[in-house]
Amino acid sequence: MEKNVIEIDRLVKKYGATLAVNDLTLHIPRGELFVLLGPNAAGKTTTLKIIAGLLKPTDGTVRILGADVVTAYAEAKKHLRFVPDFPFLYDKLSGMEFLEFIADLYGIPRQEMLAQSEILLTDFNLWDQRHELIESYSHGMRQKLIITSTFLTHSPLIVIDEPMVGLDPPSAKTFKALLLQHVRDGGTVLLSTHTLSLAEEVAHRIGVLHKGRLIACGSLEALRQQAGGIRELEQVFIKLTQEETGAPA
Repeated sequence: MEKNVIEIDRLVKKYGATLAVNDLTLHIPRGELFVLLGPNAAGKTTTLKIIAGLLKPTDGTVRILGADVVTAYAEAKKHLRFVPDFPFLYDKLSGMEFLEFIADLYGIPRQEMLAQSEILLTDFNLWDQRHELIESYSHGMRQKLIITSTFLTHSPLIVIDEPMVGLDPPSAKTFKALLLQHVRDGGTVLLSTHTLSLAEEVAHRIGVLHKGRLIACGSLEALRQQAGGIRELEQVFIKLTQEETGAPA
């Protein structure tokens, strides 16, 4: 049986008395696009930051291709790229200089970087601005640049928090195509989003977090059945989360 790319077991994260992630267990295999949904403060971003090694868990383990993100961080980090909801970029670099910097970090040959950058930046309608300083970029342009840098590296695992923020419709279409191609090529994607239409379009499985707990996990059809046969994902999401709080559906 092929090794899971992500193995989360009994994960707990506390901030003082606040339980942000509550006994989360989730395994994601190679070639899967997994979408994490949840209300605000459900624990999605905390979970992704723990996977990326930016936060330490209070308890439990997270492994990336067998490497523990706490005890073998350098090994785990080699296998993933993390795109936060508000990525940090170096404002005094141009877009192309930033891509060159990322390519150097990951050992990508210059000619490969230049060829891939031209394709991706053109697809994202950013090629003509490649030599402009990042400080002049809009939020959407910054998002397209960080996505471009992510797909330069051929990492086995891509973890993305709220990827659609700031993307115009053509760029969103390009982004979805890149995600699907990545998993067709054997890569794995874990993304968190409030954009339910994105989950419907691309997810192999969907997990619903609520108050730090994974309250539902499975294919879209499995979640529909768990919600009593409701077809629309928005209504499925509302029903599942309201059942957890005891509110009327």
